[in-house]
Amino acid sequence: MKIDRLISLIMVLLEHDKVSATRLAEMFEVTPRTIYRDVETLSRAGIPITAYPGIHGGISIMSQYKVDKKLFNPDDIATLLIGLGSLSSTLLPNEIVGTLAKVKGLIPDKQRKDIDLKSNQIFIDLTSWAGNKNLSPNLEKIKSALNASNCLSFNYSDSNGKRTVRTIEPYQLVLKEGHWYIQGYCTKRQDFRIFKLYRISALEVLNNTFTPRPFNSKLMDDSCWIASRIITIKLLIDNSLREQIAERCSEENITSYDEHRLLVELEFVDDEPGYQMLMSFGERCECLEPEHIRQGLIQRIERMMKVYG
Repeated sequence: MKIDRLISLIMVLLEHDKVSATRLAEMFEVTPRTIYRDVETLSRAGIPITAYPGIHGGISIMSQYKVDKKLFNPDDIATLLIGLGSLSSTLLPNEIVGTLAKVKGLIPDKQRKDIDLKSNQIFIDLTSWAGNKNLSPNLEKIKSALNASNCLSFNYSDSNGKRTVRTIEPYQLVLKEGHWYIQGYCTKRQDFRIFKLYRISALEVLNNTFTPRPFNSKLMDDSCWIASRIITIKLLIDNSLREQIAERCSEENITSYDEHRLLVELEFVDDEPGYQMLMSFGERCECLEPEHIRQGLIQRIERMMKVYG
């Protein structure tokens, strides 16, 4: 697609001082004549591209047009690359590669090796080992609807498995604790709602558009999202669970009980995912208090025992 090639051409020229038309033609698998036509198109669009004739000539963007590379120091650029790398694990690779190329274009040649080393010291992978195959296609549809202000229609299953058909005006995608959510105005409820993507099926982008309403982007802030449901529970756990528990609370909440066990004060939400989390620890974890959480675990264990007879 021509627009994709033009954008990529700009990024390449921003990253290099000068590139020959032949080299650019090889990179984009087109003829040099096509490259010159692209250069003419970009020039008409107001991008100051110059072409230098001769054996040492080439095509470049005027230096005044480029971002001053001194604006960012090596640590700044390494941090940007780490952050963009984490996004590439959740978005499609071709969406982020252009931004990565732009950021790399800020790297002075003398510092490129050092910055590459720093940015590769930390890798953030937000994907799961085995995920929902519909997630990426659904993300693409939602982003398309967000860009064009199109409504979305889908089937939605609540925590009890009850399915309803929803139509929403989408406003924001959120990645929180490894899960994607879409925030939007639900025409069925006549109010803003938050939907978990893994509970969505039969997602469709509708042709009808909407005029954006005033939107509160803090809908998932703790004060109105989950903080009111958080309680503190006390656990007795095996030492082997220390690393897993430490990911969910601070070290100050973990104390030694005896040679093999630890006492933990853990923030907990009294819902099914919360109980599933505790049960995943098996016999290595005992809930000491509060009593109603302990009884909730016992009831679930008893129901499971009935299944296995």
